Amino acid sequence: MSINTPVSQDRVAVHAMSGAASILADYASIRATTLRLVESLSAEDCAIQAMPEASPAKWHLAHSTWFFEAFVLAPNIVDYTPISETYLYLFNSYYNAMGRQFHRPHRGLLSRPSLDEVLDYRRAVDDRMTAFIESASDDVVRRVAPTIETGLNHEQQHQELILTDIKALFSANPLRPVYRAAPASSTQHAQNAAGDVRWIQFREGLREIGSTGDRFCYDNETPRHRIWVDAFALAERPVSNGEFAAFIADGGYERPEIWLSDGWNAVQRNAWTQPLYWEKSDGVWSQLTLAGMRRIDASEPVCHLSYYEADAFARWSGARLPTEAEWEIAAAASIAEGHQSLRGTLLEDERFHPAPCPAGVEGGVRLQRMIGDVWEWTSSAYAPYPGYQSPEGALGEYNAKFMCNQLVLRGGSCATPQSHIRETYRNYFAAEARWQFSGLRLARNG
Repeated sequence: MSINTPVSQDRVAVHAMSGAASILADYASIRATTLRLVESLSAEDCAIQAMPEASPAKWHLAHSTWFFEAFVLAPNIVDYTPISETYLYLFNSYYNAMGRQFHRPHRGLLSRPSLDEVLDYRRAVDDRMTAFIESASDDVVRRVAPTIETGLNHEQQHQELILTDIKALFSANPLRPVYRAAPASSTQHAQNAAGDVRWIQFREGLREIGSTGDRFCYDNETPRHRIWVDAFALAERPVSNGEFAAFIADGGYERPEIWLSDGWNAVQRNAWTQPLYWEKSDGVWSQLTLAGMRRIDASEPVCHLSYYEADAFARWSGARLPTEAEWEIAAAASIAEGHQSLRGTLLEDERFHPAPCPAGVEGGVRLQRMIGDVWEWTSSAYAPYPGYQSPEGALGEYNAKFMCNQLVLRGGSCATPQSHIRETYRNYFAAEARWQFSGLRLARNG
């Protein structure tokens, strides 16, 4: 997942007014959530890396801890002694200003430090963070609060990555391990298509997108700026499994005319014939979930698609992917009108899988599930907003250097924490990436 730098000062001011207790409460809650996500995993589960793009759970646990030691403790405590000089190297992800980094594709080779040692590292940093914050003056709390908030949001991103990376790992295991049994409320499957696509129209006009600065945000969500949009329409809900199965049945993966050139090359190179984690037996589609293998539910949003697959499906449908500006404008309008249908499944629901889409919403056609369930690919390249300036210092490495060869996704997924996502959030991945909970919503010209 993308990792970015915060610029909003209002939430920082709230922290400064409420003091150390508020910061420590947020810190303890988010750190505890991370530990709950790995409590059902074995030490072996936590050590293995499924592919170069993924990381072992043990590394996620250590890296999210390294952030607080490297960016909060070390710069603010006189004559600070690191818990381990080696850890500062092993668990640095890509911050060149912070020194060398261990080669990412080889993180699964780190049999040492052990999982127990990594958990000890977390406890040691937590103890030091607590002591530092409790003893800090109000001025120091005010100064370090933005960096701590960055670290907490950074950890929430790694909570989602723990889940997606474990799913990738379990998919390679012929035993098909179960990460966690699905809640009873999610074991009843509709098995029916979500209904015909209904469209919601938006007028042309000069609009504003980007963060307003009234809450935490990352630097890539700024500055807020004006943008012209022509009239457009968005589908009421994300594309479903049933609809994507129809695309496959119609030879969608065998028709080069509906694919981008790079996408068709990816299909041939990777031998793609269905979304990641789908399998067919005796004419029936099933998919791997974090609750094990289960039959495809036609009404659930399709997920684990690359940008290329999302774009090809849109072309096959006679539609297109929305731009990120269209997506944000539509989401913001629905939030302003108080539509509760916008929220889908998020991390706190502990389903860890997209939920079925209802056929419609009582009271008229409304946008559904834009927040949660699946990240939605847009057609927008990940690029700086007009007037964007990269922050100074090591934290400036979060964003600007990745603004090339990536596409923007919006809305969060079933593995995204509720307090982490917002309508201005810009996630980004390479067009070929599939292991995230990524799906799509159709758009068309108005």
